[in-house]
Amino acid sequence: MAKKMSRMYFTASGKKFPDGFEVLGVSYEKVEDLRYGTNPNQGAAFYRPKSDKLGGVIGAMEILKSGKGGLSQTNLEDIHHALGIVKYFERPACAVMKHLNPSGAAAQFENEDQVEVYKKARDCDSRAAFGSVVAFNTAVTVATAEEIMSTMVEGVVAPSFEDGAVAVLEDFERFRRNRHIRVMRCGPLDKLPRFEGDDSGGVLEIKVLGDGTLVAAEPFLSAIRGESDLLPARASNKEGEEIVCKHKPTPQQARDLLFAWYVNFNVRSNGVVIAGGGRTIAVGTGQQDRVGAVEQAVAKATGYHGAASLRGAVLSSDGFFPFRDSIDACAKHGIAAIIQPGGSFRDFEVVEACNEHGIAMVFTGERCFSHH
Repeated sequence: MAKKMSRMYFTASGKKFPDGFEVLGVSYEKVEDLRYGTNPNQGAAFYRPKSDKLGGVIGAMEILKSGKGGLSQTNLEDIHHALGIVKYFERPACAVMKHLNPSGAAAQFENEDQVEVYKKARDCDSRAAFGSVVAFNTAVTVATAEEIMSTMVEGVVAPSFEDGAVAVLEDFERFRRNRHIRVMRCGPLDKLPRFEGDDSGGVLEIKVLGDGTLVAAEPFLSAIRGESDLLPARASNKEGEEIVCKHKPTPQQARDLLFAWYVNFNVRSNGVVIAGGGRTIAVGTGQQDRVGAVEQAVAKATGYHGAASLRGAVLSSDGFFPFRDSIDACAKHGIAAIIQPGGSFRDFEVVEACNEHGIAMVFTGERCFSHH
């Protein structure tokens, strides 16, 4: 029984899907029938638009090395969300994706090599990173490939690979635990839209409901292009008096706030990212209440990592704080700066709490919920 259960993860479902279809005026062609969908008993197929207006970054992805009988739906979704993080950075960046959430992400800090960036992303939560999909926005180096193969990884995707890097990722004599790793070369990430005003190529996010009905939505594009777009937190209290956050983030905190905000785009809501030094320290994801996401992230950082304090770290929240309880929880553990959309009826209480605790806070004026 155990062997049969194990084999199903390596065996294609064998179910065939149509060669193409049209939805909302867009014609799609099949790339391939997938190993399976979300689970082994679900057939699935991978399609791309025939128009290919955005350069086929994922749809024309080249499979350099296949394993486990090919890609599954979850592999592709992890690739999508991981690239959705690293596309926001001009400097070398890495996202380690597990079940459509980042277990860790990092961007170059000072003059770090790519391998150090990867290790920061992986070691944010090395336990969750087991069996992850890893994405890069720059060419994978030989040193990074060696480090990837030292632990269990499902797949690696990048725009390019340095000479010798793919050979390391295919070296199963040395790295037998990773003999089923998938290696993929995607298209140039600058083809993917990021900010308001970018050409989205007419792409729509489509969700199919249980009875076959559809919800179509525009993709999320951010208005936050840089640190200068971050607004000092301010709000009016019940008496009409304006309350302004007294504390401003330091230059390094501002960089980390922007980094955490971009990572938050691909964290399942309610989502919270704790970061510092160009890396995630912990990610709180998929909670039904905001303070629960904060508490989960803090618990990961202080429990799993054993950090006694998060003093000096920053925190990003994908939605506003409805109460000051999240700020009190942040202050208890030393969080120094917070980024959030703003817009709560109790923003003034939240800003007052930051002033009481000596925390810097900035507003983005946009929410970045992700429900995948």
